[in-house]
Amino acid sequence: MDIRSKTKERPPDIIVCIQECERMNILLSEIRTSLVELHMGLSGALNITEAMEKLQGSLMTNRVPETWEVVAYFSKKSLTLWYADLLERVTQLEKWSSDLVLPKSLWISGLFNPMSFLTSVMQITARAKGLPLDNMVV
Repeated sequence: MDIRSKTKERPPDIIVCIQECERMNILLSEIRTSLVELHMGLSGALNITEAMEKLQGSLMTNRVPETWEVVAYFSKKSLTLWYADLLERVTQLEKWSSDLVLPKSLWISGLFNPMSFLTSVMQITARAKGLPLDNMVV
């Protein structure tokens, strides 16, 4: 998702949207790369590495692979539930980034960094009402 070219303005909510999309793209890239490599290893095009064996073991035992966890959001869910959750997060980011309008309703815990979103809401409110940011609370 290249959303930087959609607007020249960078209000706090757009910055958060961009950051969330960047982190999601890193996660999706890691998932895609590791699965392609595993597929190539299993088909004989590459030598099977220890990382591929660990990935295969995680997939077979319904656990989120360690290499994905490193770049992902915190979760204790099994791989199946984690993946369903991932799809919902991607859908939310796609909707938010498509028109770059702050949603009326947002799944805050579906963000990589929920506090950055809350801080952006406080910044927008403080600017709109002419209040000091230090006086804003969530």
